[in-house]
Amino acid sequence: MPSPKRELERLTVFGEADEQTIRQMLNCLAVEEDAVGVLCADNHLGYSQPIGAAVAYREHISPSGVGFDIGCGNKAVLTDLKASEIDVARVMDEIVERISFGIGRKNHEPVDHPVLDEIRGAAFAPQRKLYDLAAEQLGTVGGGNHYVDLFADEQDRLWVGVHFGSRGFGYKTAAGFLSLARGGRFEDPVVEGEMMSPPVVFRAGSALGEAYLEAMTLAGKYAQAGRDVVCAKVLEILGAREVASVHNHHNFAWREEHFGETWWVIRKGCTPAFPGQQSFVGSTMGEESVILEGTEQGAKALFSTVHGAGRVMSRMEAAGKRKLRWTCSDPACGWVKPAGGGRPEKCPRCRKARLVKRWVQVKPGKIDFERVREELKRKGIELRGGAADEAPAAYKRLDDVLAEHGDTIRVLHRLRPIGVAMAGPDVYDPYKD
Repeated sequence: MPSPKRELERLTVFGEADEQTIRQMLNCLAVEEDAVGVLCADNHLGYSQPIGAAVAYREHISPSGVGFDIGCGNKAVLTDLKASEIDVARVMDEIVERISFGIGRKNHEPVDHPVLDEIRGAAFAPQRKLYDLAAEQLGTVGGGNHYVDLFADEQDRLWVGVHFGSRGFGYKTAAGFLSLARGGRFEDPVVEGEMMSPPVVFRAGSALGEAYLEAMTLAGKYAQAGRDVVCAKVLEILGAREVASVHNHHNFAWREEHFGETWWVIRKGCTPAFPGQQSFVGSTMGEESVILEGTEQGAKALFSTVHGAGRVMSRMEAAGKRKLRWTCSDPACGWVKPAGGGRPEKCPRCRKARLVKRWVQVKPGKIDFERVREELKRKGIELRGGAADEAPAAYKRLDDVLAEHGDTIRVLHRLRPIGVAMAGPDVYDPYKD
């Protein structure tokens, strides 16, 4: 096995990375003695491979490296409208009314799309059984840091920006291959395992490797189709026309040329940025996002860059801990059942109201989300949904992480948020990132 020193020589780090994230990256590089890695400035610990990382293998692909949200990515659409001329509050209200946010949600307005025909006849047969799930969730957004936003650029032009991936279809595809890698069946339930688990890899050209590439590619098409559907719906709500668009995955495996040779490049939370290639990189709900392009100097970064600002506070640290508890349905009563014991028939305090399950704060977090709402309102940003774990203070500053990448990228447009729609705090999503 290569020595840690040898592996460090094959790792390029932009900005800072903590010891655990470096160790996790060295685990990935240990798969092949010539593997090459990049940690972008938004890096943090992930499952088996860090988020904000690119790993180049000669002969392997990694389903744990791509992650559970295959094809997660961003799309930005430049419209023919001026941002100052629209009723942002009305538009945001209609967005959350017509577009489904949150884990497991079905589309309010089911859509037909050619990608569903591909799933019905998928080359990897087990994916065909996921057709109903894929059809129900096509055009839904999910939870966590996934969003539908409105932006104004430096010329007051209105942009639509979205961030989400392949929903339950991609999650079950990824979980199925992790089960197969462990000798199980595709449909067997899979526990994610320890964060520092060694990467799961398949040899390219092997039966499992080829099957994964087929299935991953289809999940990527599904993610792209979902973003297309959502953007089209927002354009319809706006009564706008698309002038231009920028669309990119940041959880995927690509076959690419680097250093005069061909590699499999596994990016997790990491945006492709080849010379002249444009990408949309989102920030937090209260700060500017960007349209950027790669440059020739990006070779040292495997032509990769950040996918966002990068988390500095864990979700629990930011938002605290919440649990589902039986509560009184009468807000004036406010009774919450303590942990343990069975469910009472009626509220034991008021003795008349029925009980409902709600998320209850059992441990406070560091971020006061009401203050965040007030600050966004002061900035003129219409917020729908959102939670403390997605507040700006839970992340680095996007400008800071972009600066760490220096001349490997060039910012083309700065996008100021004017409307933000996300799932609310009561949404549990096991694959938020």
